[in-house]
Amino acid sequence: MAEALLKHIGRDDFEVYSAGTEPQSEVNPFAFEALKENGIPTDELYPKSVDQFASLEFDIVVTVCDEAKQVCPYFPRAKMMEHWSLEDPAAFQGTYEEILFTFRETRDEIERRIRASILAS
Repeated sequence: MAEALLKHIGRDDFEVYSAGTEPQSEVNPFAFEALKENGIPTDELYPKSVDQFASLEFDIVVTVCDEAKQVCPYFPRAKMMEHWSLEDPAAFQGTYEEILFTFRETRDEIERRIRASILAS
């Protein structure tokens, strides 16, 4: 969700990559739904492994959950590393509406942090 949000909010001001430490075979459908509700394009989203980006140079690398922070490779060419301790909404158990609500909360929190941290820089 962070990739789609920053691409949407930041327009063409950022080159954005997103990846997971253990990528799934497809993007979670609840993530798609939560993003589309806010008019955020999702057609370019697909699961990627963080390992494929480890050698690239970044201005900022943001980890968004505690587990990822622990196993994420070191990015020696990153100018700044930042961690946002967010619960993984995909781990939440509940009804369809409860799970979607959790994804919406996560979407909104990521957007708040993008606006406060990345866009404010």
